[in-house]
Amino acid sequence: MLDRLEHALRARPERPAVLTASRGGATRVRATGGELVELADAFAAALHARGLRAGDTVGVAVRPGPRALAVLLALWRLGLRGAVLDPGAGARVLRARLELARPALVLADAAAQAVAGWAAPLARRARLELPELAALGPVATVGPRLPGCAPALDLGASRAGVPAGFEGDGDAVVVFTSGTTSRPRAVVHTRAGLAAGMETVASLFDARGGAPVLGGTFFVLVPSLAQGAPVALPARSPAVLARQLARLAPGDTYLTPPQLRDALGAGARFGGRVWTGSAPASAALLGRVRAAGAREAWGVYALTELFPAAAVESREKAAFDAAGDLVGAPLPGVRTAVDAQGQLLLTGPAARDRYLGEEPDPWVRTGDRARLDGAGRIVLEGRCKDMVLRRAENIYPGLYEPGLQVPGVELGVLVGVPAGDGDERLVAVVQPRRGVSEPALRAALSEPLRAMGAARPDALLFARIPLSGRSRKPDRAAVSALAAARLGGGAR
Repeated sequence: MLDRLEHALRARPERPAVLTASRGGATRVRATGGELVELADAFAAALHARGLRAGDTVGVAVRPGPRALAVLLALWRLGLRGAVLDPGAGARVLRARLELARPALVLADAAAQAVAGWAAPLARRARLELPELAALGPVATVGPRLPGCAPALDLGASRAGVPAGFEGDGDAVVVFTSGTTSRPRAVVHTRAGLAAGMETVASLFDARGGAPVLGGTFFVLVPSLAQGAPVALPARSPAVLARQLARLAPGDTYLTPPQLRDALGAGARFGGRVWTGSAPASAALLGRVRAAGAREAWGVYALTELFPAAAVESREKAAFDAAGDLVGAPLPGVRTAVDAQGQLLLTGPAARDRYLGEEPDPWVRTGDRARLDGAGRIVLEGRCKDMVLRRAENIYPGLYEPGLQVPGVELGVLVGVPAGDGDERLVAVVQPRRGVSEPALRAALSEPLRAMGAARPDALLFARIPLSGRSRKPDRAAVSALAAARLGGGAR
């Protein structure tokens, strides 16, 4: 797929490749295909001139966009392993795992160096953190260099001596997951696995018609550009994003659930197909996207270890009336199993090869409790670690949380709050949509809560639900702490 991408960019160098939006939503060309290839050539020549060879590790701390994509194309061409230094993973996690894969070089833009240096206190308030980059390895700046930055990567090296392209398999990328510092995970994907994952994404949506695609992730950029479609990076402001959608009219849109909720709140209208993943997407949210104009609205079940694994369209999800969260049939090549504890296991060509420092293992332990229904579709029942123990009964929130998604609910979760002697209280925390009154929601939720039977919550609270991580999933620990504080004050 990445080889095809480079060929496609070279074949039509004048075509717009990466787009952005003005504050008014007007489309701007950030890079053409030729500019992307030229930058990737320059990066490859510079890295080769510095003596980096296939199998070496390069840390990458570059904001998503043309420059980051060009860096990854250069790494692919040389057979280098890219360690993506995500500031959302946390400094201690990155530092601990990179002890096992010391970078020969760290490529960082000025923003990443600020997060790791002088702007660290401010960045931590936004839950962004990077370790001191120079402690990981030699650092070179890519992009504009500001005072205090490391020396710039020298892009003046001759390209004549750069290999035509690395052939064969091997490690391609290391992606860090959030977790405890005692056992943080670093996911290693091989070149073959990475290619298989992008082929699966390409099979989900056909971008060969040339209509622009809206989305900012690597797994959206590469398949879309390889099929000849320009990709627009989503605006960060919900209001600007709404205007961008109206002006761009993308054929396919990929946004996370929080981005969708924010865009809908800003009055965004959609068209074509809309895809969302990286965090739970309820049938209600997908239905709102279709009501806002999308022809189709898809929820994608994906993990850092296997992307993507399953997908479900809004109408199929809305028709599902059993307990749990339907995430769809496994995508081609994905095989499933459920272990003795009810945990979902996945494997397939796109599965990660291993965790850094561990032996290869074909099966990914998802951490999700799940079952397969009569049609072979995956139905999630909650995170294994999120189990609530109440009066000696195990309650898995994921089985019951879909029942909270009544009209007017933005987001709803069930959490446990310590109640003494190892017991817990089960609390429903609901975030109302803007303009919806709490008394109206309380009335709308009364029947769904009663229908939960033995899992009926002990309390219902209304609050803005804290989010965490790069995917902005509900931060259950923070929600539990919030609920405990509110209940301690007598809220019900």
